[in-house]
Amino acid sequence: YSAKPSSLQGQVLDMDGRPVPGAAVTLSDGSSERTYSCTSNGEGIFRIRNIVPGGYSLRASKDNFEPYVSDTLRIESAALLSANLRLQPVTASSPSIKGPAGVPGTAAVPEAPDIGLAPYRGLPPAMAEAMLVKPEEVPQPSANFSPEPYRWTIPMPDWTRYGVEREPPYIQGHWYNPFNRNKIKGDYPIFGQRWFFNFTGTSETGLDVRRVPTPSGVSAAQAGETRFFGKEEQGFIGQTFRFSFDLFRGDTSFRPVDFRVRFTPAVNVNYLQTRERGIVNIDVREGINRYDAHAGLQEGFVEAKIRDLSPNFDFVSVRAGIQHFNSDFRGFLFSEEQPGIRIFGNLRSNRIAYNLAYFYLLEKDTNSELNTFQPRDQQVYIANVYIQDFLTKGYTTQFSFHYNRDDATVHFDENNFLVRPAPIGLVVNCASAGCPSLGIRPHSIRAYYLGWTGNGHLGRINVSHAFYQALGHDTFNTIAQKRVDINAQLGALELSLDRDWIRFRTSAFYQSGDDNSRVGVFRRDDTAHGFDTIVDDTHFAGGAFSFWNSEGLRLTSTGVALVNPGSLLASLRSSKFEGQANFVNPGLFLANAGVDFDVTPKLRAFINGNYLRFMQTEPLEIALLQRPIHHSLGEDFGMGFEYRPPLTENIVFTAGIDTLIPGWGFEQILNGKTLLSGFAKIILVF
Repeated sequence: YSAKPSSLQGQVLDMDGRPVPGAAVTLSDGSSERTYSCTSNGEGIFRIRNIVPGGYSLRASKDNFEPYVSDTLRIESAALLSANLRLQPVTASSPSIKGPAGVPGTAAVPEAPDIGLAPYRGLPPAMAEAMLVKPEEVPQPSANFSPEPYRWTIPMPDWTRYGVEREPPYIQGHWYNPFNRNKIKGDYPIFGQRWFFNFTGTSETGLDVRRVPTPSGVSAAQAGETRFFGKEEQGFIGQTFRFSFDLFRGDTSFRPVDFRVRFTPAVNVNYLQTRERGIVNIDVREGINRYDAHAGLQEGFVEAKIRDLSPNFDFVSVRAGIQHFNSDFRGFLFSEEQPGIRIFGNLRSNRIAYNLAYFYLLEKDTNSELNTFQPRDQQVYIANVYIQDFLTKGYTTQFSFHYNRDDATVHFDENNFLVRPAPIGLVVNCASAGCPSLGIRPHSIRAYYLGWTGNGHLGRINVSHAFYQALGHDTFNTIAQKRVDINAQLGALELSLDRDWIRFRTSAFYQSGDDNSRVGVFRRDDTAHGFDTIVDDTHFAGGAFSFWNSEGLRLTSTGVALVNPGSLLASLRSSKFEGQANFVNPGLFLANAGVDFDVTPKLRAFINGNYLRFMQTEPLEIALLQRPIHHSLGEDFGMGFEYRPPLTENIVFTAGIDTLIPGWGFEQILNGKTLLSGFAKIILVF
């Protein structure tokens, strides 16, 4: 048997319990062979390691303090002991220390008090006998706490540490200050103990100047204009005010609310300036500019908690009314504010979250994209489940099912353009008995979507992905000119790596396309392979810093868009909000690379680049009566910044420039001019 070395640590304190730094601590067995020494640090803490077991004398000394000596220290094998050493300061009024029997001579060292040796926390129970320090007595609750019937309005003490006005803790709140305790921001009850009210006011100002292909139309703005493409410059400015009133019954931020009523009206004013007629309105007499205003109800719902499922705040609740819902991480399939009923909740300490939702859509105002009160005759059913830490920690996955029931209707937008059904292919001059008096043939869509998406990180790599399979049928596709079944896919993958203040990212996006080059009875099969969504709001591959994603491009000589604003899909759809899904489209492949810079905590910068390519061009060849059309769409580049002065989302300023350099295929269907856009957006939130 061989003895194992031990350790001693502790703290040198004065008689008032204050640390004594720089004290010399010595451990000696009375001979010169075994002597250990160290000096206490700035907090009075000392440590002595690799001590051979045995009997020792412990000494601590420092100038202006009486030395501390203990000759009764016994250290066992493999012990880890702690000790608090207290030093008595030397004062002028201290009595003279005498030698033995009061005879002057060598000063006698006073007897050392108990040093309170105790085993270090975490030792096995067998060593608990070495504990010599009496544990501190915990005061009774009445000594530390006092009952307060209404804890929400306990006054905060004045903070005068610096003696000048700054932003210190405990600053007094005001009704107009959302950053401190505020009754109308839900910081304490509006009445009773659990009823809270939260008002949120939002102002969003957007400016967009762009150059996009614009036909001169049947009545050119310039006299004698004969070119097909006219003046391409456009400018748009929009201002939206949202006022959210939220009354809820609850307790703390961890506990889901028991009952909630929310009401959010919105007002929008917008102005569009172009240089050609027939753009702002189908009636060329309306000129080249348009001013419009609209008010809508964006939220208006009641929410109630049905039941608590566990002590860990697992719950199930129901919400009915106009509400916002985004069905995945990046807004690929459905992102809307529409009336509906949603049952939602979580399980296993919020590791699993789920939604069961039904929406009956309202028509949108064309120019503001706010809700109207006119029914859309479209219903959406959604079921999804989110699982956190799926297979590995830090990764969340989602499985979903969507059903889009879009009934056959005829609809003209606020500018008198036909948007439903899409004015392309065989849609007008209908002579069958089922056509309405306008001679327009409507059609209905029954589309089912099976989805798997994910977001999180695998080690150091950030991952975001999505895959959707679309099935169903369209009773009469206007491009195919017949009933078609649906079999289409969407895939997206983004990988990024954070290195200090820079994020490097790359991504790929795939939208399947339809490859049939014939229509009607001559079409080779009855299946449409072009993917389209319900109502997407995609934030992927650059988002606002991508021309293709942020700017809509109309397909000239038709009434549809090659791509709609806020979407990546080359869907040939008349309108993202007011039109119907179209599954006979060219599809898209996109390869992306970008860099995000956290320049400061307040300022972020973005650089983005995309390569775009049609998957199939047959639908374009049918729609434009033009063949062949190349697959190359072009390259898309953007850069910009986001600035948040108060380090919160209360003030956000975003600006950037985007450009699209046309490829051969784009030049064939539109023109070869480089497209440009510059934008700025200011968001203010109270």
